[in-house]
Amino acid sequence: MALDQSFVGRTYPPTPPYEVGREKIREFAEAVGDTNPAYTDPEAAAALGHPDVIAPPTFVFAITFKAARQVTEDPQLGLDYDRVVHGDQKFVHVRPVRPGDRLTVSTTIQAIRSMAGNDILDVRGDVHDEAGELVVTAYTKLVARGPEADAPAAETKGA
Repeated sequence: MALDQSFVGRTYPPTPPYEVGREKIREFAEAVGDTNPAYTDPEAAAALGHPDVIAPPTFVFAITFKAARQVTEDPQLGLDYDRVVHGDQKFVHVRPVRPGDRLTVSTTIQAIRSMAGNDILDVRGDVHDEAGELVVTAYTKLVARGPEADAPAAETKGA
């Protein structure tokens, strides 16, 4: 069943603030295998012109993905999350994320379309700091596989 096009443009309320910590940044950098010293060493970050360590560019995925649950769990939208795969991800940074940032995310459905029996949902997460300034925007593409994806190959070819 195709998703309701009237949801395009719907923005969900901002999330509660998430406070970024130096240790969380270090843990994330280690988890993704990024050894850039600007993520763990304040002197290395300062040499690059930053007042403190900075987070890797994909650090905000954890909070934007959590915020996107407002979309995926919206019963009115009717998305069957059991059929969803992550299609694409892109981040557009205004400035790096730093320790002490208190970030909120506002999530907006940008597009809904159907293609080859699948529903494709484009979601934008705008990440703001405590002053309300935009820090980064995350663009996520979710693909809800159609029920025919479960049919054996012979059935889908009309055999």
